[in-house]
Amino acid sequence: MNWHLFTGFLLITVVLILTPGPIVTLVISTGATRGVRAALVTVAGTSLGNATLLAAIALGLNWVLSHAAYLFEALRWAGVAYLIWLGVRAWRGASRAQPATAGVQVHFWRGFLVALSNPKTLAFFTAFLPQFVDPARPAGFQLAVMCAVSVVLAAVSDSCWAVTAGLGWAWFVRPGRARLLTRVSALALIGGGIWLSLARRPT
Repeated sequence: MNWHLFTGFLLITVVLILTPGPIVTLVISTGATRGVRAALVTVAGTSLGNATLLAAIALGLNWVLSHAAYLFEALRWAGVAYLIWLGVRAWRGASRAQPATAGVQVHFWRGFLVALSNPKTLAFFTAFLPQFVDPARPAGFQLAVMCAVSVVLAAVSDSCWAVTAGLGWAWFVRPGRARLLTRVSALALIGGGIWLSLARRPT
């Protein structure tokens, strides 16, 4: 591994994981309506979904990085557009009330399906991971390590959301605090899009 690139990958991944999206929304709503245990079961499902999705992304990117440089640029700019759009949408929706999502009996599979179809994970990591692949080293191994680390970090973060939602939901989602969190997340997404537009793959 290129440890300079890997450190940058860790920092940006933490920002992404701490930015609320469909998975965090599901985990929080489940914790608020069904309790900590149900929320943690949901996290187990989302973790498996994340692992499956990231493995598919890594396999595809390994081929792209080896065969088509122009596809790399197309993916990067698609990621830029998606991140900025997501940030603008989050900012505009910050003042709206966020409805709670009702829990379901099979929390694990619900979490799995939400994670597997999460556009945030799909778009961001497709454009994001190649930026931290050292072309002087085998791409497959680097992608595998980054995906595994991402899944572990996401599982830890989602578990914290689950416990927080189950134990302190009433305090956490007061309108002012929820609005501030949403706007901070929106700025982080827009900033990530700008960073990605300026980033270049190392040669």
